[in-house]
Amino acid sequence: MLLVIALAHTHLFTVFIGGPENALTTADQITTAGTVMFVDLRGYPMFAALFGYGLAVIYRRRSEQEHAWTRTRGLLRRRGLWLIVFGLGHAVLLFPGDILAVYGLVALLLVGVLRLRDRTLVLLAVLWLPVAAAVHALVAADMAMTGQGMPVLPDGFVNELVFRLTLYSVLFVMMLVSTLVPFLLGVLAARHRLLERPHEHLRLLRVTAFVGIPLAAVAGLPLALDKAGVWTDVNPGDVLVTTALHQASGYAGGLGYAALIALVAARLAGRQGPVANALAALGQRSMTFYLAQSVAWAALFSSYTLHLRLTSPAVGVGIAVAVWLTTVLLADLMRRRGVRGPAEVALRRLTYRGAPGPTGNSLG
Repeated sequence: MLLVIALAHTHLFTVFIGGPENALTTADQITTAGTVMFVDLRGYPMFAALFGYGLAVIYRRRSEQEHAWTRTRGLLRRRGLWLIVFGLGHAVLLFPGDILAVYGLVALLLVGVLRLRDRTLVLLAVLWLPVAAAVHALVAADMAMTGQGMPVLPDGFVNELVFRLTLYSVLFVMMLVSTLVPFLLGVLAARHRLLERPHEHLRLLRVTAFVGIPLAAVAGLPLALDKAGVWTDVNPGDVLVTTALHQASGYAGGLGYAALIALVAARLAGRQGPVANALAALGQRSMTFYLAQSVAWAALFSSYTLHLRLTSPAVGVGIAVAVWLTTVLLADLMRRRGVRGPAEVALRRLTYRGAPGPTGNSLG
């Protein structure tokens, strides 16, 4: 999960720092196309689905413990409020593409969907899918018609602060629109324990992974050719279609990634080694190291720190992998020393107010 997020974020910085369309070499073109097909709007739905899954697990466990719905609802809303606080701080200080505040608002407003029937969840997801695709397509087409691109990161602490706040006000709405479909499907998946009992759902997981991921890649190819500078004769009408297709297929890709992770975990059950343990340690501290990635981006790219000029998408991939590998090693070191993720600890304490929190991980 966090590797996909790292790849997406470093690709954004090639735009923020060097300006749009940086695919100058063949390697850059291949990297840009690959990022669009396999990462852009593919990792985000995966995270959103897992967030919905996590909330549903908390609800199920508390129901099994015979907690009243009103108390559980209050707890989940309090968790949402604190995620908003964490996320706004993250966006203001470090990175304008924060997802924590978006998830917090979803938890605050949509906690009631945890009690809806399966059929209702599916219906809501199906109805919202064209809305999300249309919003992204219209924004992209408008940018194409007006000649506007992504803004370039300015120099100076104050200027960067204003930049983050301005950009976040737009990205927040776009991410909120994109969150609802995978969130609802994540809740549905948790009810049937797809990730907790993968051996009972191998057929569904295989179809989701081995159809969803290729479907997202093929559907993202037209936009990938555009962004890589291979398809040059593109008009706003083309952008409208390719962006809508890219957005809608991203849900299939994100869910496919989650299913693929479950299949790998099922295959490795009982055979964990040092690599699997290190990855598990990172997953158990995913919120901490999601935020740590942004600290790394700020240290590397801000004008008041190292101020690296990241204009090559291919170089960006190398940086993303290096940062992610560093977080894997740090998470494993924390596991060996019995240190939990500070962000997870803080969120649990604030949410449960001294009561024992659930075991487990992450942004969910």
